[in-house]
Amino acid sequence: MLSESIIKELEQIVGSENVLTSVEDLVTYSYDGTLVEHCPDAIVLPNNTEQVSRVMQVCYREKLPVTPRGMGSGLAAASVPINGGVSVCLTRMNHVLNLDMENMMVLVEAGVVTADLQSQVEAAGLFYPPDPSSIKHSTIGGNVACNAGGPRCLKYGVTGDYVMGLTVVLADGRILQIGGKAIKNVTAYDLKSLFVGSEGTLGIVTQVLLRLVSKPKFTRTAMAVYPKIEDASVTVNNVLLAGILPATMELMDDTTIGTIEEYMHLGLPTQAAAILIIEADGSDESVVTQDIEKIGGICRQSGAAEVRVAQTEAERNELWRGRRSVSPSLARRRPNKLGEDISVPRAAIPEAIRRIKQVGEKYNLPISVFGHAGDGNLHPNILYDKRNADENARVEKASQEIFGIATELGGTLSGEHGVGLLKLPYLGLVESPIEIELMQSIKRTFDPQGILNAGKKFPVNLQ
Repeated sequence: MLSESIIKELEQIVGSENVLTSVEDLVTYSYDGTLVEHCPDAIVLPNNTEQVSRVMQVCYREKLPVTPRGMGSGLAAASVPINGGVSVCLTRMNHVLNLDMENMMVLVEAGVVTADLQSQVEAAGLFYPPDPSSIKHSTIGGNVACNAGGPRCLKYGVTGDYVMGLTVVLADGRILQIGGKAIKNVTAYDLKSLFVGSEGTLGIVTQVLLRLVSKPKFTRTAMAVYPKIEDASVTVNNVLLAGILPATMELMDDTTIGTIEEYMHLGLPTQAAAILIIEADGSDESVVTQDIEKIGGICRQSGAAEVRVAQTEAERNELWRGRRSVSPSLARRRPNKLGEDISVPRAAIPEAIRRIKQVGEKYNLPISVFGHAGDGNLHPNILYDKRNADENARVEKASQEIFGIATELGGTLSGEHGVGLLKLPYLGLVESPIEIELMQSIKRTFDPQGILNAGKKFPVNLQ
């Protein structure tokens, strides 16, 4: 519990209406997209960087745990306030501050919803490519914290590839401004990139300067249907080896297809072992059309039983509606799911999927596998009922084996969800003691009291 004097001091900084302490509010901010829950002692909703700075000065002085938070859509429990303290929620800092058409950059506050930013810049003829599946409710600050990607990351890259500058409030309340509009800058250490993917453990990002690109004028989308999931996996490499770089190559297995169709009734091929949704885009219509035709041919040569090319924007939207509906569809099959986020070398995708399926059979648990096959980022989702103690135990074992599969194949624990709290027990599978020691040294430099998102990203006993 925070003392009444501290509550009043926080209210003086952000206004009494922006400090929440009721039981209902504390519960509302106690969870994210996972099953982990823990209430903060108070929620603070600042309106600008200066207020965040003053709040952090109070928390630093009092050694209060601080958990940065956006919309709470994370899938690794990184925004769950497991140590209580103050949850600093940036959702009211949701303004696009400046759209610089000449330099093709945009300055935004951390609470801007990703889809809202995309709509605004596209209206001006520009394009912000990163498109996490949570695009309609995740924020730019959260995307930076986890270095989020999405289907388009095959061609366009992830959030960090677009971050040009940051405004960060450090643990002691100092305001750090790094980066800028200069495209090339090797004057100092790349501190900007250090904060990208740091999951709120080094500072609170309040503003982000992002580079933009020209909006593609033409897009063609195809769905390839496969009797064998291994053939769908092999297709990915065959397309890229042919010198074609699609915007997206999304894979869904039979469990995912059946669940979506049961929920959405989109006419998906429920007898298929897998489907690929592949999209080509660009500024030349003839080139884009040729690319999708070539891709279709490669899909058939690689074992696709059928290739459907969307002929209208409505058909294209239907394909993507299915992909975007994976998570809510899975919730209809079982009460709970554990959404994992492994990343493996592209050539290892067929073996990874085969072994993940074996894990599901071993523990008698449905596992839906989908994800960004173009860059090896797979999302195995384990479906279960958390009320069943035996299933809970089997889920934990299955999850551990999936992480083992990823690391044995030369991959890692996360491609875009982050480590947060859920993957801490497995960090040693991919990070050497030296790497962990260096990261902890960096953490101590930026946050000597260990108040920022303590217990996340690194094992608690090493904080």
